[in-house]
Amino acid sequence: MIRVFMVFAFTGTSSLVIGRPVIKLIGITKENLNPILYWFLFLIIGLIFYQILLVTFGWFFGQFKFFWEFEKKMLRRFGLKRFLD
Repeated sequence: MIRVFMVFAFTGTSSLVIGRPVIKLIGITKENLNPILYWFLFLIIGLIFYQILLVTFGWFFGQFKFFWEFEKKMLRRFGLKRFLD
């Protein structure tokens, strides 16, 4: 159970650490974009990295099967079921 909690902690932190430079690399800043649109794009990019990192850290911690099933359930809830089959 501790490994699962560690994976969630590392994934959440890492998705933000990776998402910020990617947003800057794309050229999206608070100054050149509406703040609401900026935060919306920031959350979307962070969510994309979160999905990838969750499975990756789950694999590193030996919990790949649990997090792969968790990921599939999450993607189904986002309406992306057709990509899983």
